[in-house]
Amino acid sequence: MRPLRTLINEKPAIGWLLFFVTIIVVFLIGILASSVIERRTEAVYAYSPKVELDEWEANNAEWGKFFPREYQSYMKTSDTSFRSKYNGAATIDMLEVDPRLVVLWAGYGFAKDYNQGRGHAYAVEDLRNSLRSGAPVGDKKSPMPNTCWSCKSPDVPRLMKENGIANFYKGSWDELGPEVHSPIGCADCHDEVTMNLQISRPALIEAFERMGKDINKASHQEMRSLVCAQCHVEYYFNKKTPVEGVPYLTFPWDKGMSAEDMEAYYDEINFKDWTHKLSKAPMLKAQHPGYEVFLTGVHASRGVSCADCHMPYKSEGGQKFTDHHIQSPLNNVANSCQVCHREETGRLIADVYERQDRIIENRDKLEELLVRAHVEAKTAWDKGATEEQMQQALVHIRHAQWRWDYAAASHGGSFHSPVETSRVIGTGIVKAQEARLELSRILASLGFNEEVPYPDIETKAKAQAFIGLPMDKMNQEKQVFKETVAPEWVKSYLEKYQGESLKE
Repeated sequence: MRPLRTLINEKPAIGWLLFFVTIIVVFLIGILASSVIERRTEAVYAYSPKVELDEWEANNAEWGKFFPREYQSYMKTSDTSFRSKYNGAATIDMLEVDPRLVVLWAGYGFAKDYNQGRGHAYAVEDLRNSLRSGAPVGDKKSPMPNTCWSCKSPDVPRLMKENGIANFYKGSWDELGPEVHSPIGCADCHDEVTMNLQISRPALIEAFERMGKDINKASHQEMRSLVCAQCHVEYYFNKKTPVEGVPYLTFPWDKGMSAEDMEAYYDEINFKDWTHKLSKAPMLKAQHPGYEVFLTGVHASRGVSCADCHMPYKSEGGQKFTDHHIQSPLNNVANSCQVCHREETGRLIADVYERQDRIIENRDKLEELLVRAHVEAKTAWDKGATEEQMQQALVHIRHAQWRWDYAAASHGGSFHSPVETSRVIGTGIVKAQEARLELSRILASLGFNEEVPYPDIETKAKAQAFIGLPMDKMNQEKQVFKETVAPEWVKSYLEKYQGESLKE
């Protein structure tokens, strides 16, 4: 082969070609090197603390100075535009959608008001606006305890440290109104020094201890679910222990986490959330056992965490970080689902809806049976039934509605664990039918052999009128609270903790 110099002398065009190729290669290498340096610089910038945070800093914007990408994505939890087939990020009046719920919760706060929750950014605001928290104006107290603030704000762990856990739970909900303002955020899940995930609510730690488990030994992947399990669980207010008379937040996991395990726990301690206004049954109100149901599903068994789907990783400017726009995976299928699943977006969403449709079909049937059981029990009382006669029927109603509520309140249970959710609803249908059979025998013994008519509860208003709720009065009182008391709470908080005052 002839030397390159000889070829160039004979054909100068080759020299020029080599020259331009060399220039292009050098240029591309330069771009690559610049990109690498830029990304490394961004990484250092993104993860180098710029400020020092106070312990239990509740202001999420202060945390945003550490990690602006995470904070900016968190702020998207205020976006209420997404709607799925059944839920989403927007406010949905669930009592209007399904008026039977009013009858199921007769005598309990949820019959007044039950809205589909919005994003974490609205946690405090939505609780203030709820009819369930009452209208504490002047000397009037809220019907709810301070314990109800527990999962709504990073102000809570600060107040628990300042006042003690039991003292935080003590008293009515309005007492801490001026002290709780920042919505669910950074300090609820992260240590302010290391930024590591941490458990900030004692109820979860205490539940683990009673089960003989050390939560400090949880892996990082487990923590990506456990920080959610601080709140997205079943719980009750224990007024007997550890402090008599204080509604101490407690997870009923001592016997296990299944619907039957928790039911057995409640039955053993003779606990009830309320007495049903119509049937007089000692009722249980499931809160939101999302974590317990999730653990029985295929994703949990394969090591998937809550954050993997609801807070997936994303990249921005070459920087990988956790997306803190906590939301339904159906609004982020590419990052949430298709990291593992190769099906098209439409197919994945259709699969979710198919499972929801089938489970809700049976759940609705159980609701109808429960409404009938409550009304039939009221008829039996009206006809002169005794407590001894009614005891077993009321136990069946209690157990049937617990199973319905366990499935309905798990928020996503029909996807997280469709097999277990279907099983629980199925056993609930059996219990409801047993209650109705028992009631039919009682009514027959009292000389009543006719069918008890189903109530006219086609709308929320009709259902609330049926159980005797004075909705106009409650709405008017709530409006006064929202216009007078709530703004003063906000003003007091901002002046005390952030040095700000609201403009007149």
